[in-house]
Amino acid sequence: MARSEPERGGGGEPTLATLLGGRGGAVDATVPVVAFVGVFTLADVQVWAWPVAWAGGAAVLAGAAVGTVRLATGKPARSVVLGLLGVTVAALVALSTGRAVDFFLVQIVSNAASALVWAVSIVARWPLLGIIVGTLLGQRTRWRRDPDLMRGYQRASWAWVAQYLVRLATLLPLYAAGAIVPLGIARVLLTWPLVGLCVFISWPLLRSALPPEHGGLRHPRDPADRPASST
Repeated sequence: MARSEPERGGGGEPTLATLLGGRGGAVDATVPVVAFVGVFTLADVQVWAWPVAWAGGAAVLAGAAVGTVRLATGKPARSVVLGLLGVTVAALVALSTGRAVDFFLVQIVSNAASALVWAVSIVARWPLLGIIVGTLLGQRTRWRRDPDLMRGYQRASWAWVAQYLVRLATLLPLYAAGAIVPLGIARVLLTWPLVGLCVFISWPLLRSALPPEHGGLRHPRDPADRPASST
């Protein structure tokens, strides 16, 4: 019998969206950005002293509030702390330079590094999508022995490289122009909507590499285990 279709859910194979989680984490990442841009714009209009400091403080407080809510709902403390750390570092960078636009510098550098790391992982035949999904499924590196899954994870990982490049192509010109509000809008639009689109595109790319008789993500096949054909 052919492998079950992940889109059907239920007892079938999990979708990438199910494995990688919902959009909650991506949405959480936009709240401090909205707080920073909103408070900076208000401080600038009202001619407050130290507008970057007000905006940075608002971003950190917003990140802390989001983290508190997520902890209360059972989100792992490690992911909450890392998220708040990222916001704090971005705020400190902006404070150290005195330029509000530099709040987005950490995000830009992070996307450039991520695009490079994902691309190198594909070329090195250690596609990061395979490492992430394999870990979530408890397979460790067994998926690497399956040439079909390897090819599928490599194809799908390119979608994630493209995601980071789209962000860079959008954010870099706005950063160079010092456009704070457009940067904030772009940051929101290029977070959970883009992540959702990336996950949506990744699945057909991955599935296109799997033959109809393949057992799916949960069942990597080792060529060494296949019975030799009789002659």
